[in-house]
Amino acid sequence: SLLLRERGHFSPARYFVEEVITGYDETDLYKTWSRANAMRSPQERNTRLENMTWRIWNLARKKKEVEDAKRLKRRLETEKPRTDATAEMSEDLFEGEKGEDAGDASVAYGDSSAGNTPRISAVDKLYIVLISLHGLVRGENLELGRDSDTSGQVKYVVELAKALSSCPGVYRVDLLTRQILAPNYDRGYGEPSETLVPTSFKNLKQERGENSGAYITRIPFGPKDKYLAKEHLWPYVQEFVDGALSHIVHMSKIIGEEIGCGHPMWPAVIHGHYASAGVAAALISGALNVHMVFTGHFLGKDKLEGLLKQGRQTREEINMTYKIMRRIEAEELSLDASEIVIASTRQEIEEQWNLYDGFEVMLARKLRARVKRGANCYGRYMPRMVIIPPGVEFGHMIHEFDMEGEEDSHSPASEDPPIWSEIMRFFTNPRKPLILAVARPYPEKNITTLVKAFGECRPLRELANLTLIMGNREAISKMSNMSAAVLTSVLTLIDEYDLYGQVAYPKHHKHSEVLDIYRLAARTK
Repeated sequence: SLLLRERGHFSPARYFVEEVITGYDETDLYKTWSRANAMRSPQERNTRLENMTWRIWNLARKKKEVEDAKRLKRRLETEKPRTDATAEMSEDLFEGEKGEDAGDASVAYGDSSAGNTPRISAVDKLYIVLISLHGLVRGENLELGRDSDTSGQVKYVVELAKALSSCPGVYRVDLLTRQILAPNYDRGYGEPSETLVPTSFKNLKQERGENSGAYITRIPFGPKDKYLAKEHLWPYVQEFVDGALSHIVHMSKIIGEEIGCGHPMWPAVIHGHYASAGVAAALISGALNVHMVFTGHFLGKDKLEGLLKQGRQTREEINMTYKIMRRIEAEELSLDASEIVIASTRQEIEEQWNLYDGFEVMLARKLRARVKRGANCYGRYMPRMVIIPPGVEFGHMIHEFDMEGEEDSHSPASEDPPIWSEIMRFFTNPRKPLILAVARPYPEKNITTLVKAFGECRPLRELANLTLIMGNREAISKMSNMSAAVLTSVLTLIDEYDLYGQVAYPKHHKHSEVLDIYRLAARTK
């Protein structure tokens, strides 16, 4: 390790996995950690110690699983000759004279619920748990853009729950989120349960009970009468875990009774979305001994680097605003606990996840190759990365044009959608084609650069209008500081380049009107 440190390639995480995990002592570890962090604040030291302890626990758990599997393999190889001989001797015995456990696989392989092998439900009746803690989550009329936390991820997890529920073999899907009883928010966000896909819509060829389908389950945690942004949920994650465990254990017993298996039907997988839900999923999967899957959506280290490059805030200010270091620690923990990490693109894996201590592209490939050959990985473990590109919901598309792009003359006449007039009222010449941007007012969406480029290109301004759909707002003064700053910058640029009559920025739109907005852009092309 000293040689590596001198060459500048020393990795504390890799050294820890290769050397320390083989035989660590909690007391010595705590003393060493306390001395190394004597200058840190108590809160930061406790947080880092807690996350490091969970990493150790996960690594030890993985190592023990490997050792148990090898031990079982050796035992089976040793007992195989004796088993074959016993089988030959018992060929002439009557069925009733064989032992009661002759056909019981658990005798040979052990009870999966008692050992370290993750619990797997019956293949044709899976129970799946999704976790997404922040934002306003409901099944219909999503308030996308109402705040910075209610955006694409909320749409993603709701549609994912519905899609998983429609898959053959899936019995029930629970989307766990936070119960919100705050004033000025719809009462639906305070309902303990909401049906996404009822039993009647499931595949009728499969036997279904009254608790099958897809559901949003809201777990109360944190202040009951207050809506919290995702940056302020961290102190209450453990409270959510306690409530979620209680719900999952209860539901597993009910499903087990419905399908008649005689024992609880544990989830096949716990799928965490975003860092806070990743921590919760890691704790729950560890407590129940089931597999964990993680989707980061937008990674903390990538965001930190982007904000530092902008130069508007220092690292300390960024951490104060976004709790970015706590988020990165949570993502590291999620990496250690996950069986599979789902990414949208190869770039996300190779350039974003590769920034983390818990994952390295080249090392992951080598470990995967060693596993396939049956070689020893010396306790090192990295989750499998799977790319699932984002999809498009075509189910609600309205086909108004034929193959040549002409409007269908046989279609019944209908009035223009209200959102069209809401957009067109901004323009001096509404006949020009639209340049359309649909994004929440957040720095990483780069809306201000788009407005600046439009304002600086006179030929472009003469050819087209610019439409900015930036969520919903009542007043800029009531928006979050970050969103208010972006919107103020947009309005400042419109005034600076004198873009009045050429840029539309409506205050309100419904989720169902997004398709109409795209139709308007297509019609004016």
